[in-house]
Amino acid sequence: MNTIVWLAAILFLFMVLVGGKKGVRSFLALFFNFLVVLLTVFFMANPENNPILLTIAACAGISSINLFYINRVNVKTGTAFVSTIITITILLLLIYIITKKSMIQGFSEEEIGEIGMFSLYLGVDFVKIAVSMIIMSTIGAITDVAIAIASPMREIFSHHPNISRKELFRSGMSIGKDILGSNTNTLFFAFIGGYLALLIWINDLEYSVGEIVNSKVFGAEMLTIFCAGIGIALVIPIASGINAWYLTRKQVKEQVY
Repeated sequence: MNTIVWLAAILFLFMVLVGGKKGVRSFLALFFNFLVVLLTVFFMANPENNPILLTIAACAGISSINLFYINRVNVKTGTAFVSTIITITILLLLIYIITKKSMIQGFSEEEIGEIGMFSLYLGVDFVKIAVSMIIMSTIGAITDVAIAIASPMREIFSHHPNISRKELFRSGMSIGKDILGSNTNTLFFAFIGGYLALLIWINDLEYSVGEIVNSKVFGAEMLTIFCAGIGIALVIPIASGINAWYLTRKQVKEQVY
């Protein structure tokens, strides 16, 4: 416990030194997001609640905290929030279809041994739980990409107010291309790092390459990574289009009125 407190204190110190007041808000946002996730899991335990609807509400809450609480309410955070929600909604349908067809929901063979003493009749839809898990894994990355595109596009427009909508959209896409690879790789190593102990255990069990690739736990992780990558790739044109449309539309209104 003391180690956790000290690490939290060190994190808070560096965030304040680097980010100032925004660093303090960013630190507090970690606990607010944790509270949102905790409440979401708590309500998911009730079979009468729809996990997907709860996840959408949680994503809206997490996005609001990450965007509006940390960066305040402005044009950049507003367009980033709309881009995030649209992307999550589109991605939700894709993930639901893939999860149901691939049957990655539930517990894998490697995980059953640890929970064999417990009852698995929980009364919840594990397909929807799997969909919720993947969505929650991608929301942070999608929000980061959305604001990473919205902020420089706003700066470009402020320095070049006569830029056309098409040129502004191309600028957003160019920015997105630069961050696409790094964010996708970040997700990959984050997920692999989280399951590194399991991969070592699988190696000790002397699984063949075919058994590893066809195992449920490996398939679930790969699908999560690919869906997260699709979400990142999808939010780039969506955020670029929304920002280009809104900023140039605002310019036209100012010229008219």
